[in-house]
Amino acid sequence: MNPQPLTASVIGCGTGGRLSLEALSASPHFRIVAATDLRPEVRASLEQEFSGLRTFGSHQDMLAHCPTDVVCVSTYAPSHESIVLDAIELPSLRGILVEKPLADIAIAGRRILSAIKSRRLPMVVPHGLRTRATALQVIERVLHGEIGELRSIEIQCDKWDLLNAGIHWLDFCLAATGESPIVTVLAACDTSTRTYRDGMQVETVAVTYVENVSGVRMIVQTGDVISVNTPGKKTLFRLVGTAGIIEFWGWENGYSILNTQYPAGQTIVPQEFPVFGHRRHLEILAEQIRSGTPDYRLPESSQTALEICEAAFLSWQHRCQVRFPLASFVPPSPSDWQPGKAYSGVGGGRDGRKLA
Repeated sequence: MNPQPLTASVIGCGTGGRLSLEALSASPHFRIVAATDLRPEVRASLEQEFSGLRTFGSHQDMLAHCPTDVVCVSTYAPSHESIVLDAIELPSLRGILVEKPLADIAIAGRRILSAIKSRRLPMVVPHGLRTRATALQVIERVLHGEIGELRSIEIQCDKWDLLNAGIHWLDFCLAATGESPIVTVLAACDTSTRTYRDGMQVETVAVTYVENVSGVRMIVQTGDVISVNTPGKKTLFRLVGTAGIIEFWGWENGYSILNTQYPAGQTIVPQEFPVFGHRRHLEILAEQIRSGTPDYRLPESSQTALEICEAAFLSWQHRCQVRFPLASFVPPSPSDWQPGKAYSGVGGGRDGRKLA
């Protein structure tokens, strides 16, 4: 006998919220009953599109008058913490989806995770690459040593920024490196165009350089105009090992591999899974709810990706390398040191030819 569908609601019906609404509607494991959005025109549209859906102008009203088994928090990042803390007070709540990034700052993301864990609530964060055949096959090949020992992951991403897209890419990097702990982050940002995206101030162009304890370098180039050096691609991942290279192209299905098995190079296009993206994450959530076994590995990886993003912004702001753990980072004193200028011989400094 099939179990009764879990009731579900969505808070925030922008891009991420729409993906959750569509996924919940398509899945036999859920019955979507309510949604919240601040915009009256959006609420009216949703009521027409999703039969029987109740809509609310505030999440407090929705939680009070239409409690559900599952809540999807899909508002913009700075509002996640307060909404999640309200949602987990629901006696009916059995599981929660929180959009990425978990929060706008790492400490808020950690508080969200801690609050959810304290109730042993199943939780998912919908990083789409974690449900796609290409990305999962690439991760498997790398972890099985098919390109030798991994040395670097280079990512080039046009028309997107570190916080809104790069957090997906960094989560992938963490998976492809077996969650090896991060050691340092160094970043440079151009902010000259005052670009914003999804309600957040973002870089015009940035380069983020990450090193983990295994020595793997992750180099992420993001911004408004990035010249991707594989023709015809808007996003590029290039994984370089001691015995080969794998390249793939973000959400596009397929990858190229050059290794001992394919010495002339080979393009491989895996068969995509019938269920992926938000629906797959939500169905994983349903499995966790019914088995009573929360799995926090992906939420923890998403939190680490958020910490890398914050470290990149701190690195740019304070002109320094940020060492992990991030919680221990103390900004250095402001410096007037200008690389490329002649050394005056006064004011302190160290001789780079006499380093131990």
